[in-house]
Parts: sequence; structure tokens; C-alpha cells
Amino acid sequence: MNPLPIDDISMMRLALRLASRALGQTSPNPLVGAVLVKNGVIIGRGWHHRAGQPHAEIEALNDARRQNHDPSGATLYVTLEPCCTHGRTPPCVDAIITAGIRRVVVAASDPNPAHSGRGFTLLRQAGIAVDEGILSAESARTNEAFNHWIVHRAPFVTVKAAMSLDGKIATVSGESKWITGPKARALGMKLRLASDAILVGVNTVVKDNPSLTFRGPSPKELRRIVLDPTGRVPLDATIISDASARLTTVVVTGAARTEQIAALQERVRVLVAPEKNGKIDLSWLLTTLGGENVTALLVEGGGETNAQFLLQRLAQRIAFFYAPIVIGGRNAPNGVAGDGLQTLEERLAIRDVVWRKLGPDLFLTGRVD
Repeated sequence: MNPLPIDDISMMRLALRLASRALGQTSPNPLVGAVLVKNGVIIGRGWHHRAGQPHAEIEALNDARRQNHDPSGATLYVTLEPCCTHGRTPPCVDAIITAGIRRVVVAASDPNPAHSGRGFTLLRQAGIAVDEGILSAESARTNEAFNHWIVHRAPFVTVKAAMSLDGKIATVSGESKWITGPKARALGMKLRLASDAILVGVNTVVKDNPSLTFRGPSPKELRRIVLDPTGRVPLDATIISDASARLTTVVVTGAARTEQIAALQERVRVLVAPEKNGKIDLSWLLTTLGGENVTALLVEGGGETNAQFLLQRLAQRIAFFYAPIVIGGRNAPNGVAGDGLQTLEERLAIRDVVWRKLGPDLFLTGRVD
């Protein structure tokens, strides 16, 4: 009836695959998958589809019951510690206990310090065996944005750039479409799917007039954020005037003219940010966005904007695409610009590096130290 071997590792891998089906759909909740096994047979599968909807454990229990399986005595595999508090849905711990589950196998504990471990304690007090830490690293990678946000209340920042081998994101004349090929662009769109908001600098809007939308089979409303200290963004720019303008936020400072702010406010949301060293205070912005449930922020902002996030140590991950071309030009824009660092001791180190080949292009991702 079930071709998969019933062991903790394979069942947790299945649960993680189920969790990933909701990529980009659950924020500000995490991705969670669950599998129910009884007498060596998988009797239920589930994953959290969207915030406010049933959690993965409940979906798996419901799936078992729809197939006329009694979950009593079963083992539940779940990628995240079951919740023990009442939010938009009742606590999953209560449902697990009521269902008569015999054993619970969990990949990762709740990253929220206020709740971490409480679910395990309640399950054990109810006589349920609990094993934790199975594929915990994989689970943490799946929910790295949520885990960062729940602890720091600021979004997990990924800086993305598509470059030539010599680090140019456009020619000296500004031509940039397309540096990388279709496979690289498809992965770039998946990065947008996994994000709550995408951020660029005003120069990108002025030069390229991008739409900054998610293009794919799944519906996704992506917030669009423009760093525009002096209010230079054109009022006829696509992200200011299209049907999704309500999703756009322009971040200015006190240097922007009052009449320009008023004109923008008729079309989009405007945030007036404090300044830091003559620029938008990005730490303030990240705290503000975190308070608005932005868990994952994708920066596609051009060299200057990328440099601000990276060199101020405000990014957690890079996603760099390299095409097998050389553009050259001392005045051609770089993927990371800014003033740069003075010594190698100040360098930004990237760890947990992963390289992937995407057709003729290369993709590099890693955590920023």
C-alpha cells in the first residue's frame, strides 16, 4: 500500500516536501508539513496552506479521517513543534492529544523564545513519546526567513543581483535585459515567490521602469518598496501608476518636497524615514516592515542599494547570478557599488555557500556573516 520505507528520516523528508508546497503563501506563518503513520502505513498527509487556515497537523488528521483511518495510536511526523497557544486557530497540541497520537517526531522546536519547548512538554505530560531534532537543519533552512523574523521582528533580507563575470549588472549605456538566461530568471522569480516584499532604489525605477511583480502560476501579491530619499520617482512610473499601485511604498526623507510627497500619496503609500549619515535609516525601515509582518525582503536594488544593505551588515543572504559574459567599462554599474571597504579585514564573508549551474549561468547563494 505504501512503497516508501517507514523510518524517521524518510518520513520527515516527506513532511518537508509537503511543507514546501505552500512556498510564498503562508507568511507571516512558517512552512510546515506533517505525515501520519500507523502500522507501517501512511494514513494522512498535510501541510499549512495559508495563514489563518488549519495547521499541518490538523490537515494530516483530517486527511486520515477522510480516508476512514483512525489516527489513535499513530506516529505523527511534523517539521515544526506543534503550537500550544490559541491564535487564529486552536492549539495543535490539544488536537494531537485528543486524537490519541502515540508518538510525535519533530524536526525543529518553535523559534519563538516565548513558546519554544512548551508544546513538547505538554505532549510528554499527556504520555506521548516525543523525538525532536530529526532533520533540524533542513527544517531551519526551509523557514530561515520566519525564524529570523520571529526572533528579531525584522525581515530576513536577501540581496539578489544578476551580473556578468566581471560583476557588471548593465552596460555603460544602461542596457541590462537580459544578462542571464531563462533558467536563471525562473529561479529569480522563485525568489520573489518566497518573499513578502521586493525593494529597489529610485535609480532602478528611473532607468528601468520595472514592474516588480511575481509572474507565475500561483497568485502572489508582492509588496514593492522604493528607496527615494528626495522624492525623485516619476509619477508615471509603472509601480506608481499600475493596477497594483496599492502594493507600492515609496520611502522618502525630510529632503523630499512637500508637494512631491502629496502627489505620491494620492497614488501609493509614502513613508517618511529618518536619516542616517545623509541616507535613509535602513535599520528603522526594517523594523517598520517587520512590524507590518514582512518576514522576507528581497533586495533587487542596483549597486548602490545592494551595497547599503550588505556593507551595513543588514542582509542575511546573497543570491548572485553570473552569466558567462564580460561587459567591462569603468563606468558600467556594478552589482555591489557604494564606497567599498578600506581593508580586507573588513570584508564581508559568505558562509554555507552553494553553487548551482543553470544552463550556461551560475548561481551562488550563501549566508552573510
